[in-house]
Amino acid sequence: MANHATIDKMKLISLTKENTIKTATAILVTTLALSNILGVIRDHFLAQKITTDLLDTYYAAFRLPDLIFNVIILGAVSSAFIPTFSTLLSQNKKDEAHRLASAVLTIGMVMVLGAIAVLYILLPWLTQYLVPDFSPEKRQMTYQLSRLLLVPPIFFALSYFFSAVLNSYKRFMASSLAPLIYNISIIGATYLFADRYGVYAVAWGVNIGAALHMCIQLIPLRTFSLKLKVAWDTKSSSVRQVGRLMIPRSIGLGALQIMFVSFTSMASGLGMGAVAILSLADNIQTMPTVVFGASVATALFPTLAQKFSLGKMDDFSKHIEKATTTILYYLVPTAIAVILLRIQIVRLVLGSGHFGWDQTVLTAQTLGFFALSMVFSGLIPLFTRSFYALHNTRSPTLYAIVSIIVSIISALLFKQWLGVTGLALAFSLGSLVNFTLLYSSLKKHIPDFNEDAIWAKIPPIIFGTIGMGIAIQITKFALGTVFDLDRFYEVALQAGLASVFGAAVYFATTYWLGFKDSELLGFGRIIGFFTGGRSGTRHKT
Repeated sequence: MANHATIDKMKLISLTKENTIKTATAILVTTLALSNILGVIRDHFLAQKITTDLLDTYYAAFRLPDLIFNVIILGAVSSAFIPTFSTLLSQNKKDEAHRLASAVLTIGMVMVLGAIAVLYILLPWLTQYLVPDFSPEKRQMTYQLSRLLLVPPIFFALSYFFSAVLNSYKRFMASSLAPLIYNISIIGATYLFADRYGVYAVAWGVNIGAALHMCIQLIPLRTFSLKLKVAWDTKSSSVRQVGRLMIPRSIGLGALQIMFVSFTSMASGLGMGAVAILSLADNIQTMPTVVFGASVATALFPTLAQKFSLGKMDDFSKHIEKATTTILYYLVPTAIAVILLRIQIVRLVLGSGHFGWDQTVLTAQTLGFFALSMVFSGLIPLFTRSFYALHNTRSPTLYAIVSIIVSIISALLFKQWLGVTGLALAFSLGSLVNFTLLYSSLKKHIPDFNEDAIWAKIPPIIFGTIGMGIAIQITKFALGTVFDLDRFYEVALQAGLASVFGAAVYFATTYWLGFKDSELLGFGRIIGFFTGGRSGTRHKT
């Protein structure tokens, strides 16, 4: 048994071994959880060492550089390159796949560098519209930071392309470790140099972290006979297919970035620190959606693309059903727990240094409105990638644009009454619209989709969540009568015990109602990894 457990661990941590869906999910969930924990630590030091007024400039400075990366690279990689590259590999057209990789990388980098050059010139003018209500000094600092942050998109463009190749070969470890290194770099720069150089130290930490994010991808990439070269090939049918699939997705991502820019512009006029509060609350709520939502979608995506290319739509449907059940099982209770413990979470993560009680309360209220969208935001990546695997990028793009319009219009209305918390509520409303449109349409595109199999799992999740909520409230109020909750360890004890008891009630209730680990995707392997293989499912998918 010990030898088998050791072998399983070696397979799980190897940078070069091919991963099954369950192993890939376990890798992604574990590393994304660690990365998001590091992200929490990062935000803690940012709030401790930099005033919320200056943090406004830091988060606003990301908006325009992020637009370049998301529109040009993320759209091509997630929706177009991986399905096309995976299809060629499944058809044993390895040489053609590698030529495609060289062409896409060449064209993508030319576009990124060109966009960065244009943005570098236009930044002074664009910053005035990005943060119109900032003071001249804050606007100037935002502009300077934005120029510093034009370098990371270059590294991320290369890194995400390398990740796409590795993921197509079902190697997930290196790309999963990259965010850990990125966050460690920012934490180190903030902790060591922020007292002296302020927010500029953080920006340099971002640059170094982005470079390291790319470098770690090169280690497993060397194990393939992949010879990348400069190749401007726009006539290849595969390259043209990537272009056709990419354009709708890029339009959708561009619209999403416009929403973030609009939210930042609105927040700049909602009081000092509003941009930072919106971003910090969003970072907290993003953690569970990434860990339990995006990780599953990322691990499953290459397999879905291959199943579609081989015409195995029954398997395609079953994978989506199991993944949906898995995401619901973890995100429904997590969303409720975040709402119930939002004050404690914000105080633990951010409540120190320059981050006072007023900022804590406002961030907690914003987090509560963000948490309303947590389940929808967790399922959107899965449904979106399911469309991509079907070589359909138009439908999810159209739905994303509709939801973004809803979010922006709602934000303009809600901010008048709710301030910065209204922006979070508008985001949640848009996520609900996006989820509804995606789910309704996906059912029509998959003939064998068994909706009843998913709905059958909802009652145990609901009853378990109700029990968890009661346990959290009882524990929270009981400890509140014993402690004054003025100290960090007292708040940590209250939040920790409430979470533990709530989780115990949830897992016990769902187990008692017949929920089995084999009905979930990959998460049992995480427990098995840390317990020497004594837990979780043993069969491969």
